[in-house]
Amino acid sequence: MKVLVTGGCGFVGSAICRGLVAHHADCQVTAIDNFRRVGAESNREPLQRLGVSIVHGDVRLESDWSALGAFDWVIDAAAEPSVLAGTTAAAAPGTGTTSRQLVEHNLVGTINLLEAAAHWQAGVVLLSTSRVYSIPALASLPLAEADDDRGPSFTIDASQPLPAGVSPAGITEDFSTVAPVSLYGATKLASETLALEYAHRYGTPLFINRCGVMAGAGQFGRADQGIFSWWIRQWIAKQPLAYIGFGGRGLQVRDCLHPDDLTTLILLQMQSARGAVPGLFNVSGGAASATSLAQLSQWCAERCGPHAVGTAHESRPYDLAWVVLDHSRVTERFGWRPARSTSSILAEIADSSLPKD
Repeated sequence: MKVLVTGGCGFVGSAICRGLVAHHADCQVTAIDNFRRVGAESNREPLQRLGVSIVHGDVRLESDWSALGAFDWVIDAAAEPSVLAGTTAAAAPGTGTTSRQLVEHNLVGTINLLEAAAHWQAGVVLLSTSRVYSIPALASLPLAEADDDRGPSFTIDASQPLPAGVSPAGITEDFSTVAPVSLYGATKLASETLALEYAHRYGTPLFINRCGVMAGAGQFGRADQGIFSWWIRQWIAKQPLAYIGFGGRGLQVRDCLHPDDLTTLILLQMQSARGAVPGLFNVSGGAASATSLAQLSQWCAERCGPHAVGTAHESRPYDLAWVVLDHSRVTERFGWRPARSTSSILAEIADSSLPKD
Protein backbone atom coordinates (compact mmCIF):
# COMPACT_ATOMS: atom_id res chain seq x y z
CA MET A 1 0.00 0.00 0.00
CA LYS A 2 1.30 3.42 -0.97
CA VAL A 3 0.29 6.40 1.18
CA LEU A 4 0.95 10.10 0.63
CA VAL A 5 0.85 12.44 3.64
CA THR A 6 0.63 16.14 2.81
CA GLY A 7 2.28 18.40 5.35
CA GLY A 8 4.13 15.23 6.29
CA CYS A 9 6.98 16.97 8.10
CA GLY A 10 4.70 19.02 10.34
CA PHE A 11 3.74 18.12 13.90
CA VAL A 12 0.66 16.05 13.03
CA GLY A 13 1.83 14.88 9.61
CA SER A 14 5.12 13.50 10.93
CA ALA A 15 3.29 11.60 13.71
CA ILE A 16 1.02 10.03 11.08
CA CYS A 17 4.03 9.03 8.98
CA ARG A 18 5.69 7.39 11.98
CA GLY A 19 2.50 5.54 12.88
CA LEU A 20 2.03 4.23 9.35
CA VAL A 21 5.59 2.91 9.21
CA ALA A 22 5.34 1.35 12.68
CA HIS A 23 2.06 -0.47 12.06
CA HIS A 24 2.30 -1.41 8.36
CA ALA A 25 5.49 -3.16 7.30
CA ASP A 26 4.23 -3.25 3.70
CA CYS A 27 3.27 0.44 3.63
CA GLN A 28 5.31 2.79 1.44
CA VAL A 29 4.96 6.26 2.96
CA THR A 30 5.73 9.51 1.15
CA ALA A 31 5.59 12.90 2.84
CA ILE A 32 5.23 16.10 0.81
CA ASP A 33 6.01 19.38 2.57
CA ASN A 34 7.02 22.88 1.53
CA PHE A 35 9.00 23.37 4.77
CA ARG A 36 7.51 26.83 5.15
CA ARG A 37 6.69 26.39 8.84
CA VAL A 38 9.43 26.77 11.41
CA GLY A 39 10.50 23.38 12.77
CA ALA A 40 9.32 21.22 9.87
CA GLU A 41 12.87 20.77 8.60
CA SER A 42 13.83 19.07 11.88
CA ASN A 43 11.53 16.15 11.03
CA ARG A 44 13.02 15.46 7.60
CA GLU A 45 16.03 13.33 8.58
CA PRO A 46 14.28 11.29 11.33
CA LEU A 47 11.50 10.37 8.91
CA GLN A 48 13.97 9.45 6.18
CA ARG A 49 15.77 7.14 8.62
CA LEU A 50 12.44 5.33 9.09
CA GLY A 51 12.14 4.83 5.33
CA VAL A 52 9.71 7.67 4.60
CA SER A 53 10.29 9.29 1.20
CA ILE A 54 10.39 13.08 1.47
CA VAL A 55 9.24 15.33 -1.37
CA HIS A 56 9.92 19.04 -1.13
CA GLY A 57 6.78 20.33 -2.80
CA ASP A 58 3.86 22.70 -2.46
CA VAL A 59 0.27 21.42 -2.43
CA ARG A 60 -0.85 24.72 -3.99
CA LEU A 61 1.02 23.90 -7.21
CA GLU A 62 -0.63 21.49 -9.63
CA SER A 63 2.74 20.88 -11.25
CA ASP A 64 4.10 19.46 -7.98
CA TRP A 65 1.18 17.04 -7.83
CA SER A 66 1.66 15.93 -11.41
CA ALA A 67 5.27 15.01 -10.62
CA LEU A 68 4.13 12.48 -8.00
CA GLY A 69 3.37 8.84 -8.66
CA ALA A 70 0.05 7.17 -7.92
CA PHE A 71 -0.99 6.39 -4.33
CA ASP A 72 -3.64 4.23 -2.69
CA TRP A 73 -4.41 6.76 0.06
CA VAL A 74 -3.83 10.48 0.56
CA ILE A 75 -3.88 11.88 4.09
CA ASP A 76 -4.29 15.64 4.16
CA ALA A 77 -2.31 17.12 7.06
CA ALA A 78 -1.19 20.28 5.22
CA ALA A 79 -2.81 23.49 6.38
CA GLU A 80 -2.45 26.94 7.80
CA PRO A 81 -3.87 25.84 11.16
CA SER A 82 -4.56 29.08 13.01
CA VAL A 83 -7.99 30.69 13.35
CA LEU A 84 -6.19 34.05 13.31
CA ALA A 85 -4.49 33.30 9.98
CA GLY A 86 -5.60 35.65 7.26
CA THR A 87 -7.18 38.19 9.62
CA THR A 88 -5.19 40.96 7.97
CA ALA A 89 -5.31 41.78 4.28
CA ALA A 90 -1.52 41.76 4.03
CA ALA A 91 1.27 40.47 6.20
CA ALA A 92 4.88 41.56 6.39
CA PRO A 93 7.43 38.82 5.69
CA GLY A 94 7.61 36.39 8.59
CA THR A 95 4.79 38.01 10.55
CA GLY A 96 1.76 36.00 9.50
CA THR A 97 -0.42 34.67 6.72
CA THR A 98 -2.52 36.79 4.40
CA SER A 99 -6.12 35.90 3.59
CA ARG A 100 -5.07 34.96 0.04
CA GLN A 101 -2.32 32.66 1.32
CA LEU A 102 -4.78 31.05 3.73
CA VAL A 103 -7.24 30.28 0.94
CA GLU A 104 -4.50 28.99 -1.35
CA HIS A 105 -3.03 26.67 1.30
CA ASN A 106 -6.26 25.34 2.76
CA LEU A 107 -8.63 25.33 -0.20
CA VAL A 108 -6.65 25.40 -3.45
CA GLY A 109 -4.33 22.78 -1.96
CA THR A 110 -7.36 20.61 -1.17
CA ILE A 111 -8.69 20.97 -4.72
CA ASN A 112 -5.35 19.78 -6.11
CA LEU A 113 -5.36 16.88 -3.66
CA LEU A 114 -8.89 15.82 -4.60
CA GLU A 115 -8.13 15.99 -8.32
CA ALA A 116 -5.03 13.85 -7.87
CA ALA A 117 -6.82 11.34 -5.63
CA ALA A 118 -9.66 11.03 -8.15
CA HIS A 119 -7.14 10.39 -10.93
CA TRP A 120 -5.41 7.71 -8.83
CA GLN A 121 -8.70 6.31 -7.48
CA ALA A 122 -7.19 6.82 -4.05
CA GLY A 123 -8.93 7.03 -0.71
CA VAL A 124 -8.73 10.35 1.18
CA VAL A 125 -8.46 11.18 4.87
CA LEU A 126 -9.15 14.89 5.31
CA LEU A 127 -8.12 16.50 8.59
CA SER A 128 -10.55 19.25 9.43
CA THR A 129 -11.20 21.26 12.58
CA SER A 130 -13.65 22.20 15.32
CA ARG A 131 -13.50 25.69 13.84
CA VAL A 132 -16.05 24.77 11.17
CA TYR A 133 -18.73 25.28 13.83
CA SER A 134 -20.63 28.57 13.94
CA ILE A 135 -18.95 31.25 16.05
CA PRO A 136 -22.20 33.03 17.06
CA ALA A 137 -23.78 29.70 18.00
CA LEU A 138 -20.76 28.72 20.09
CA ALA A 139 -20.57 32.15 21.69
CA SER A 140 -24.21 31.94 22.78
CA LEU A 141 -23.94 28.57 24.55
CA PRO A 142 -25.32 28.73 28.12
CA LEU A 143 -22.36 28.41 30.46
CA ALA A 144 -21.90 28.12 34.19
CA GLU A 145 -18.82 28.25 36.38
CA ALA A 146 -17.48 25.09 37.96
CA ASP A 147 -14.62 24.39 40.35
CA ASP A 148 -12.89 21.16 41.31
CA ASP A 149 -9.48 20.05 42.55
CA ARG A 150 -7.96 21.02 39.18
CA GLY A 151 -9.26 24.59 39.43
CA PRO A 152 -12.10 26.72 38.02
CA SER A 153 -13.56 26.47 34.53
CA PHE A 154 -16.58 27.17 32.39
CA THR A 155 -18.97 24.28 31.83
CA ILE A 156 -22.21 23.78 29.94
CA ASP A 157 -25.20 24.87 32.01
CA ALA A 158 -27.41 21.82 31.53
CA SER A 159 -30.23 23.51 33.45
CA GLN A 160 -30.74 25.83 30.47
CA PRO A 161 -32.22 24.90 27.07
CA LEU A 162 -29.42 23.66 24.83
CA PRO A 163 -29.29 24.13 21.05
CA ALA A 164 -29.34 21.16 18.70
CA GLY A 165 -26.02 19.36 18.52
CA VAL A 166 -24.67 20.12 22.00
CA SER A 167 -24.79 18.46 25.40
CA PRO A 168 -22.52 18.32 28.47
CA ALA A 169 -20.55 15.69 26.49
CA GLY A 170 -19.66 18.32 23.90
CA ILE A 171 -20.51 19.58 20.44
CA THR A 172 -21.66 16.96 17.96
CA GLU A 173 -21.31 16.85 14.19
CA ASP A 174 -24.89 18.16 13.92
CA PHE A 175 -24.06 21.51 15.52
CA SER A 176 -24.51 24.62 13.38
CA THR A 177 -21.88 25.49 10.78
CA VAL A 178 -23.59 28.74 9.76
CA ALA A 179 -21.20 31.61 9.02
CA PRO A 180 -19.23 33.29 10.41
CA VAL A 181 -16.77 30.54 11.23
CA SER A 182 -13.60 32.58 10.45
CA LEU A 183 -11.74 32.51 7.15
CA TYR A 184 -9.79 29.54 8.44
CA GLY A 185 -12.95 27.66 9.36
CA ALA A 186 -14.55 28.58 6.04
CA THR A 187 -11.65 27.11 4.05
CA LYS A 188 -11.89 23.87 5.98
CA LEU A 189 -15.69 23.68 5.70
CA ALA A 190 -15.47 24.33 1.96
CA SER A 191 -12.81 21.62 1.71
CA GLU A 192 -15.15 19.18 3.46
CA THR A 193 -17.95 19.94 1.00
CA LEU A 194 -15.70 19.50 -2.01
CA ALA A 195 -14.27 16.27 -0.62
CA LEU A 196 -17.78 14.85 -0.19
CA GLU A 197 -18.68 15.80 -3.75
CA TYR A 198 -15.52 14.20 -5.17
CA ALA A 199 -16.10 11.02 -3.16
CA HIS A 200 -19.65 10.72 -4.48
CA ARG A 201 -18.61 11.53 -8.03
CA TYR A 202 -15.64 9.16 -8.25
CA GLY A 203 -16.69 6.43 -5.80
CA THR A 204 -13.57 6.73 -3.67
CA PRO A 205 -13.30 6.23 0.13
CA LEU A 206 -13.37 9.38 2.26
CA PHE A 207 -13.04 10.11 5.96
CA ILE A 208 -13.32 13.65 7.32
CA ASN A 209 -11.98 14.07 10.84
CA ARG A 210 -12.88 17.31 12.64
CA CYS A 211 -10.09 17.53 15.19
CA GLY A 212 -9.94 19.29 18.51
CA VAL A 213 -6.75 20.93 19.75
CA MET A 214 -3.75 18.76 18.91
CA ALA A 215 -1.09 18.61 21.62
CA GLY A 216 2.10 16.73 22.39
CA ALA A 217 5.88 16.77 22.24
CA GLY A 218 7.23 17.87 18.89
CA GLN A 219 5.26 21.09 18.63
CA PHE A 220 7.38 24.13 18.11
CA GLY A 221 5.95 26.38 20.82
CA ARG A 222 3.90 28.56 18.49
CA ALA A 223 0.54 29.89 19.61
CA ASP A 224 -1.05 28.84 16.31
CA GLN A 225 -0.22 25.19 17.06
CA GLY A 226 -2.54 25.14 20.06
CA ILE A 227 -2.76 26.67 23.48
CA PHE A 228 -1.51 23.72 25.54
CA SER A 229 2.02 23.47 24.17
CA TRP A 230 2.46 27.23 23.92
CA TRP A 231 1.25 27.90 27.47
CA ILE A 232 3.52 25.24 29.01
CA ARG A 233 6.56 26.41 27.07
CA GLN A 234 5.92 30.02 28.01
CA TRP A 235 5.51 29.00 31.65
CA ILE A 236 8.75 27.02 31.77
CA ALA A 237 10.66 29.83 30.04
CA LYS A 238 9.11 32.39 32.46
CA GLN A 239 7.76 34.39 29.56
CA PRO A 240 4.73 36.69 29.91
CA LEU A 241 1.31 35.05 30.09
CA ALA A 242 -2.14 36.61 30.46
CA TYR A 243 -5.75 35.51 30.60
CA ILE A 244 -7.44 37.36 27.75
CA GLY A 245 -11.15 38.15 27.85
CA PHE A 246 -14.03 36.35 29.60
CA GLY A 247 -13.39 38.20 32.84
CA GLY A 248 -9.64 37.64 32.78
CA ARG A 249 -9.79 34.58 35.06
CA GLY A 250 -8.76 31.86 32.61
CA LEU A 251 -12.06 29.98 32.68
CA GLN A 252 -12.17 29.32 28.90
CA VAL A 253 -12.04 25.61 28.03
CA ARG A 254 -10.66 23.44 25.24
CA ASP A 255 -10.19 19.71 24.79
CA CYS A 256 -6.93 18.17 23.59
CA LEU A 257 -5.84 15.19 21.53
CA HIS A 258 -2.48 13.51 21.02
CA PRO A 259 -1.55 12.94 17.34
CA ASP A 260 -0.74 9.29 18.05
CA ASP A 261 -4.38 8.75 19.04
CA LEU A 262 -5.46 10.40 15.80
CA THR A 263 -3.08 8.11 13.90
CA THR A 264 -4.62 5.06 15.57
CA LEU A 265 -8.02 6.14 14.28
CA ILE A 266 -6.75 6.82 10.76
CA LEU A 267 -5.32 3.30 10.61
CA LEU A 268 -8.70 1.89 11.66
CA GLN A 269 -10.45 4.00 9.04
CA MET A 270 -8.16 2.93 6.22
CA GLN A 271 -8.51 -0.73 7.17
CA SER A 272 -12.31 -0.52 7.32
CA ALA A 273 -12.93 1.39 4.09
CA ARG A 274 -15.58 -0.26 1.96
CA GLY A 275 -16.57 1.59 -1.19
CA ALA A 276 -17.67 5.20 -1.24
CA VAL A 277 -19.54 5.68 2.03
CA PRO A 278 -18.02 8.91 3.33
CA GLY A 279 -17.64 9.35 7.06
CA LEU A 280 -17.56 12.67 8.95
CA PHE A 281 -16.48 12.57 12.57
CA ASN A 282 -15.48 14.69 15.52
CA VAL A 283 -12.10 13.45 16.74
CA SER A 284 -10.96 14.81 20.08
CA GLY A 285 -10.12 14.15 23.68
CA GLY A 286 -13.73 15.03 24.45
CA ALA A 287 -15.14 16.00 27.82
CA ALA A 288 -12.59 13.85 29.64
CA SER A 289 -9.80 16.11 28.36
CA ALA A 290 -11.60 19.46 28.75
CA THR A 291 -9.24 21.87 30.49
CA SER A 292 -9.45 25.58 31.29
CA LEU A 293 -6.51 27.94 31.21
CA ALA A 294 -6.80 28.33 34.97
CA GLN A 295 -6.60 24.55 35.35
CA LEU A 296 -3.65 24.43 32.96
CA SER A 297 -1.92 27.10 35.05
CA GLN A 298 -2.52 25.14 38.23
CA TRP A 299 -1.00 22.06 36.57
CA CYS A 300 2.02 24.10 35.44
CA ALA A 301 2.53 25.55 38.92
CA GLU A 302 2.45 22.11 40.53
CA ARG A 303 4.75 20.59 37.92
CA CYS A 304 7.07 23.45 36.98
CA GLY A 305 6.95 25.94 39.85
CA PRO A 306 5.25 29.33 40.29
CA HIS A 307 4.83 31.90 37.55
CA ALA A 308 2.70 35.03 37.47
CA VAL A 309 -0.18 35.21 34.99
CA GLY A 310 -1.59 38.62 34.13
CA THR A 311 -5.07 39.69 33.17
CA ALA A 312 -6.15 41.30 29.89
CA HIS A 313 -9.76 42.38 29.53
CA GLU A 314 -9.47 42.94 25.78
CA SER A 315 -11.45 40.79 23.39
CA ARG A 316 -10.00 39.14 20.29
CA PRO A 317 -11.78 38.06 17.14
CA TYR A 318 -12.86 34.43 17.18
CA ASP A 319 -12.09 33.82 20.88
CA LEU A 320 -14.61 31.42 22.41
CA ALA A 321 -15.30 30.47 26.02
CA TRP A 322 -16.00 26.75 25.60
CA VAL A 323 -15.19 24.38 22.73
CA VAL A 324 -15.32 20.67 23.53
CA LEU A 325 -16.08 18.06 20.87
CA ASP A 326 -18.23 15.00 21.46
CA HIS A 327 -16.53 12.02 19.77
CA SER A 328 -19.39 9.55 20.37
CA ARG A 329 -20.02 8.98 16.66
CA VAL A 330 -16.49 7.86 15.85
CA THR A 331 -16.38 5.77 19.04
CA GLU A 332 -19.56 3.95 18.03
CA ARG A 333 -18.33 3.42 14.46
CA PHE A 334 -14.77 2.24 15.15
CA GLY A 335 -14.61 1.48 18.87
CA TRP A 336 -12.00 4.24 19.05
CA ARG A 337 -11.38 6.44 22.04
CA PRO A 338 -8.30 8.43 23.08
CA ALA A 339 -5.73 6.34 24.94
CA ARG A 340 -3.64 9.23 26.25
CA SER A 341 -4.90 11.21 29.20
CA THR A 342 -4.62 14.98 29.42
CA SER A 343 -2.13 14.72 32.27
CA SER A 344 0.14 12.44 30.24
CA ILE A 345 -0.02 14.79 27.25
CA LEU A 346 0.83 17.80 29.40
CA ALA A 347 3.70 15.91 31.04
CA GLU A 348 5.07 14.93 27.63
CA ILE A 349 5.03 18.57 26.52
CA ALA A 350 6.70 19.74 29.73
CA ASP A 351 9.42 17.06 29.57
CA SER A 352 10.23 17.97 25.98
CA SER A 353 10.29 21.70 26.82
CA LEU A 354 12.75 21.58 29.73
CA PRO A 355 16.24 22.95 29.01
CA LYS A 356 18.68 20.24 27.98
CA ASP A 357 21.80 19.78 30.13
